[in-house]
Amino acid sequence: MPVGRAYDQIRNSVCYPKLNVKICATHSGITVGEDGATHQMLEDISMMRTLPEMTVISPSDEVQTKWAIKEISKINTPVYVRLARLNTNNIYEENQSFEIGKAVQIGEGVDGTVFATGVTMQEAIKAKISLEEQGVNIRVVDIHTIKPIDKDMIIKCAKETKKLVSIEDHSIIGGLGSAISEVLTEECPAKLVRLGIKDTFGKSGRAEELMEYYGITAKEIVNQFS
Repeated sequence: MPVGRAYDQIRNSVCYPKLNVKICATHSGITVGEDGATHQMLEDISMMRTLPEMTVISPSDEVQTKWAIKEISKINTPVYVRLARLNTNNIYEENQSFEIGKAVQIGEGVDGTVFATGVTMQEAIKAKISLEEQGVNIRVVDIHTIKPIDKDMIIKCAKETKKLVSIEDHSIIGGLGSAISEVLTEECPAKLVRLGIKDTFGKSGRAEELMEYYGITAKEIVNQFS
């Protein structure tokens, strides 16, 4: 849990003087698995996005991770990149273009929007496919940059789709869902269902089992549209 142990140094020695420091932290979320609660960092997005000057990125696959590491080397500000331990399939082709602060929309469905980040993008894509088989068409939005967040995309989806859901391998307090809610409250009031870890610590177990236990799977997304 490098962020938890080094928070004071990051705050006072990196962000306050606005130093060109890049932090790439592993062991995020309950998908750390068998290491258990003491090693499952569920608060890091919340901690990092509240720091002035800090950019927060949570890539969803290998392609996006490679892009993120190259891209952050081009900017001279503090950056936090959240990396998971769980193996994931690639979502994007090698030639996919990304931009810091600009979310990626997958699909044009109007029945709902699922906002996801990091490993939960895999679950959002699975849910999209499953819902299509039921005649429900949603769009998935990859919020790979949590700070600065893509306000325009959030507002667009709130206006164009019937239901909004966020999913994250993080506490629902202060994480992706909270960041989206802040935008909606100020810019375009709408209800958001937040899927994530609900104000509790993690447990030891296989990553897949823990995702099921804490309700951050494709199944739980599909249930929101039933």
